[in-house]
Amino acid sequence: MLALDTALLAWGVGGARALLHHARAVALLVLWTAGHGALALGRRPRPRDPQQRRADQRLVLATLVLVPLLTPALSARAERLGVWLLPGGAPLRWAGVALAGAGLLLRVVAMRRLGPRFSPVVEVQDRHALETGGVYAWMRHPGYAGACLSNLGAVLAFGSVATLPLVLVMALATAARVGREERTLEVAFGDEYRDWRARVGRWGPRPGTRSEG
Repeated sequence: MLALDTALLAWGVGGARALLHHARAVALLVLWTAGHGALALGRRPRPRDPQQRRADQRLVLATLVLVPLLTPALSARAERLGVWLLPGGAPLRWAGVALAGAGLLLRVVAMRRLGPRFSPVVEVQDRHALETGGVYAWMRHPGYAGACLSNLGAVLAFGSVATLPLVLVMALATAARVGREERTLEVAFGDEYRDWRARVGRWGPRPGTRSEG
């Protein structure tokens, strides 16, 4: 996956040599490498129960995989061609890099918290426990939030309005995925899930509530 990220980004900035001289593109690659490494080191075998597997919508899953791959490359290409560039110059673009890094960090923290319970499809595994601690004590979907923030950061890192629609596509696919996941969790965990939902918002703490964990 990282090799594909690199190849696409090199295409976006105008070749491998251009990539090496594009500081923001190199910074994004360093962040992605660190994120992939952190996930690989923390990955553990995940038990599977075919009887409880829930196949995700293929279109939604494909969108959640492909959009983050294509966004940096297309954004870099738009910057290179000078298409609809945003004002703000280097400060805005480096802020985009920082936002992409923060989103990636949030996603890594969430996925490592889940450990073998993380799955690319919506499913409840055998002896699956509802995660409500750590980052999940103040946000119900930190992994998805991190992915969306990282995608937005990739757009801002290259500063073109042309790829902002990809942020909307990612948000819509995420909303569809979240809705499906929440319905699955409510069926599986009942009152335990509803109590957690009442305390913790989808994307952050609910006003007037105190998170624990």
